[in-house]
Amino acid sequence: MTSGIPPDLKEKVAELLVVRCSAHACDSQRDYPQWELANNELQQLLQAGVGGVILFGGSIVELEYRCRTLRKWSTKPLLLCADIEEGLGQRFAGGSWFAPPMAISNIYSKDSTKAIQLAENYGHSIGTQARRCGLNWVLAPVCDVNTNPDNPVINVRAWGSECEVVADLTSAFIKGLASQRVLSCAKHYPGHGDTEIDSHLDLPFLNHNIQRLRELELIPFQAAITHGVNSVMTGHLLLNQIDAGNIATFSDYLISEILRKQMGFQGLIVTDALVMKAITDRYGPGEAAVKAFSAGVDLILMPESPLEAINAICLALMSGRIPLDRLHQALTRRREALLIVQNASDSTNDPFFDFQDQEFESLQDRALVEELINTSIEVRNPVSIQNNNHGLNLIRVDSVLSSTTLSKQAPAIRIPKIAGYKSLITHDMSIKPWKDNFAEPIDLTNFQHGSIFLQLFIRGNPFHAKNFSQEPWVEVVNQLQKEELLSGLAVYGSPYIWNLLLDVLDQSLPAVYSPAQTNEAQAKVLSLLFPSIDQSQYAHNPLLQEFTD
Repeated sequence: MTSGIPPDLKEKVAELLVVRCSAHACDSQRDYPQWELANNELQQLLQAGVGGVILFGGSIVELEYRCRTLRKWSTKPLLLCADIEEGLGQRFAGGSWFAPPMAISNIYSKDSTKAIQLAENYGHSIGTQARRCGLNWVLAPVCDVNTNPDNPVINVRAWGSECEVVADLTSAFIKGLASQRVLSCAKHYPGHGDTEIDSHLDLPFLNHNIQRLRELELIPFQAAITHGVNSVMTGHLLLNQIDAGNIATFSDYLISEILRKQMGFQGLIVTDALVMKAITDRYGPGEAAVKAFSAGVDLILMPESPLEAINAICLALMSGRIPLDRLHQALTRRREALLIVQNASDSTNDPFFDFQDQEFESLQDRALVEELINTSIEVRNPVSIQNNNHGLNLIRVDSVLSSTTLSKQAPAIRIPKIAGYKSLITHDMSIKPWKDNFAEPIDLTNFQHGSIFLQLFIRGNPFHAKNFSQEPWVEVVNQLQKEELLSGLAVYGSPYIWNLLLDVLDQSLPAVYSPAQTNEAQAKVLSLLFPSIDQSQYAHNPLLQEFTD
């Protein structure tokens, strides 16, 4: 029964929820309606006191308008956040989209001072653009140490595979973000970098003991705390040797004892999204919210049912299962966080950007985009690929249904086309250049083409259960070389697949790697592989850009 819950208690608990909505104004425009609340429900929740919103999709102009609207609907100062680990453009069209953090890790190995400055600039730019659109909380940096090359979800989102490097770079990122009075978030505590399972899809298990965590996984989080990170996000992981009975998000020992007492973190603790299957396959929305709050978490991110989460926490407080002090502590931390950003994001100060009078992306932003691409690219053999009127441009992407890297105008399609290569796209819902059981590649010699140019878009992404090691690209490259069909290789994203392929690639073949997958990265990579094609001649010509099969 929930009728006996005092309204003021409900309103206070509601402040601690962060719900998801689309930056698009209309319900019909939502990209993920199963997670993004409809406007009517969203407005009701905000008027009932819900204190946070995570936004996704749309353009920077839509995002600005949406943040204004949300503040008008709300009865409380709002925490407005987004998963923009790689720049505003990663989620919202029109913002800067940088090379992923691991690109800076690669630079660190050559020049640590330069890499640290780039990481600070990275945070500064993201903070500036986020604030201009009305956001006051960036769910970054990823403090996971990606020690497992087969990690399907962290991968290049991490700032490296060595804890000291990750600590240095994420600390610099936090400094840059803080300079713009935007809240930061270290994730995914106590460390998601050594998993082979994506917690969006199932529960990852780790056998690390507390000594291992202190010597590796916790080092970047401790550095983030030392450098003033505003919030920490929990990871949905089960550490058998530390708390076999509780997922980390629900572990009083990991949160209240280790993170709060031993590591000294006094800021906000937020769950990772509670709609992830690591949680929903095991707990209902009310019980999940109660277990997290009871363990010491302050904010409940994306509960499967916001009203059930609010009611369940209220009942737990009323019954004494959770002491009322926990509620007061969480509300105090939330208010203190809002004080940090209120001068930059309070709607009464009208901080929003005037898109009509100013360029949104500054010259410094553009310079950083280009510098990260140019300094992180690796070239195996600077030999140009010859034009081939019967060539095949074989492209692997995660999925064309939601591909943000392969539009009709993408350089990965346009430039090889000018060189005579017809594109064939392979992805998880269509043609694959191997047998379904992954035992061996199909006979690509059946394709009636002169040569094959191979482009692989492979990186860690949520909701992709299989990692790249389950795809036999090493065998495909070996087969193409045996038949003398491979004319060149481009890898965008994971350095792990790049290094695997370098071990088998003929040194006479041209090959280029970029951690970034954006159009700018594609254009740079392909200018190295097809230098005879003057991109400026067709870059702005819609007739030459037009994509045809």
